[in-house]
Amino acid sequence: MIELRIGEAHIGLLPALGGSLAFWRLRGRDLLVPTADPNLAAQKNTPVAGYPLVPFSNRVAQGHFSFEGVDYTLARNFVAEAHAIHGNGWEREWTVAQSDAERAILVLDHDPSKGDNASQWPFAYRSVLSFVLRPDGLDVEILIANRDNRPQPVGMGFHPFFARSDDMTLRFTARSMWENGPDMLPVDQVPCTGDFDFDKTREIGALRLDNCFAGWSGSATLGYPSAGYELHMTADPIFQHLVVFTAPEKPFVAVEAVSNMNNALNHPELLENGLHVLPPGARISGVIRYRIAERRG
Repeated sequence: MIELRIGEAHIGLLPALGGSLAFWRLRGRDLLVPTADPNLAAQKNTPVAGYPLVPFSNRVAQGHFSFEGVDYTLARNFVAEAHAIHGNGWEREWTVAQSDAERAILVLDHDPSKGDNASQWPFAYRSVLSFVLRPDGLDVEILIANRDNRPQPVGMGFHPFFARSDDMTLRFTARSMWENGPDMLPVDQVPCTGDFDFDKTREIGALRLDNCFAGWSGSATLGYPSAGYELHMTADPIFQHLVVFTAPEKPFVAVEAVSNMNNALNHPELLENGLHVLPPGARISGVIRYRIAERRG
């Protein structure tokens, strides 16, 4: 594990376990909840507090997609479902390129010609993951570069496990939300009204949601009234979508800044699906910023 400290802020990183965050603590408070998901077999039932989503976010239906007239099949890497999920960065060991008290840079080179790598993703790419710890927050930067000799479609994001409290609140603005079918794939794009409207602060302790919001403004706030703080998340414009997962029985809430909609690889007809087609040598990158604001004391 790599540990970064600045003042009373402290994070742990697990490069060998998918470039994951092990924890994030500030003034002795756990801002994220290390969570073990047995469905993510490559994490070996190890609790993690967050992990990168590269080279795509969320699901690919049945692990199948077509690109430029070629059909591809990905390994199904989520035990409970028949889909490929969250790319393959979380399944791989990352190399530490730099580490000091406040910053760590991790690198993953994916080569589909090695071993069973092609079943994880059929194109060669490099991803760079940068964590910058701040006295009141954390910056996560993600870069993906096409190292193949052909174009490839990519997306990215970060999956944090925010601590849940009974009175926690959520606020963000988005244009629409994707309703899911029984297989948890998007089927209908609906306006953010009624139960899907988060323009104003809402309590989410009893809410059950696992959906992708489109046209996200790039800002979200999680409130913890009884604990006396708010967590503000802002992201670069490349992150057009926000995935929100909350269930009353879980100890965490996932609010994920992502570039692409769920199952984007199978929706090339949608201009705003969030996928980026990178020519050889091209790259995309973006920063997600988390800041803590104390509301008392």
